[in-house]
Amino acid sequence: MTVTWDDGNLPSLPKLGALGWLRVLLRGLPLLSVLIVALIIHTIVRLTEQYFAGSSRPVSAAIVQWVCVVALRILGLTLRLHGDVMTAPGAVVANHSSWLDIFVLNARKRIFFVAKSEVRGWPGIGWLARAAGTVFIKRDRKEAHAQVELFRQRLGHGHRLLFFPEGTSTDNQRVLPFKTTLFAPFFDDSLRNIAHIQAVSVVYHAPAGQDDRFYGWWGEMSFGGHLLTVLGTRGNGSVDVVCHPPHKISEYTDRKSLAADLERCVRQGFETHQKG
Repeated sequence: MTVTWDDGNLPSLPKLGALGWLRVLLRGLPLLSVLIVALIIHTIVRLTEQYFAGSSRPVSAAIVQWVCVVALRILGLTLRLHGDVMTAPGAVVANHSSWLDIFVLNARKRIFFVAKSEVRGWPGIGWLARAAGTVFIKRDRKEAHAQVELFRQRLGHGHRLLFFPEGTSTDNQRVLPFKTTLFAPFFDDSLRNIAHIQAVSVVYHAPAGQDDRFYGWWGEMSFGGHLLTVLGTRGNGSVDVVCHPPHKISEYTDRKSLAADLERCVRQGFETHQKG
């Protein structure tokens, strides 16, 4: 994970006692079972689906969405959706606070994440990302043409891509400035007149009595340790997902102005619901 803002002040996450470890088992075993069974079903379905539907993923994407909904319930995280999910072709951008974003953002709409190629090899997260049909890209200008073609193909299959313009995850207390690199492919002539981009704000609320940064995962924090804490902590948290009106790419002359408007939307929604 790339650190661009972390001051090293990590939250004081609760230590797990006997009851905490019991909760880890009561939540963790069902979660693991769901993931394993779903992966087996997903693999079988994908093999058949690929033969008949190629890359369009009409069934396997629904399985991923179902898994995400079930996972949130097991984890005790209540999702509240505000606004309308985009139906137009294009992409979604959101602020990035946690590995939980994978479940949260997939639970209400079938989307496909865009991630740097290194994520493919991350323990746990990489496995989930590959199964979910994530688009892996290299951060290299030489790959620009290939990225345009890849995005065009995925949008042609009706996929809605999702990426995190901040470039890293945070402590769920801020929205970082948006980087504009991944907006460039959408200004290609083959995409700019058909694609839209929707800004989405994601705001986590910790279980009662816990640090406001409880669900944040950033810097050098261990995925395994954070997962155990989420599983073993008493009480349930919640997350607000705020969908803003989509932006037409054709109405912008450059990626910087588009990124600035999208960042403004995400930041406004984040600050409004963080206080709520």
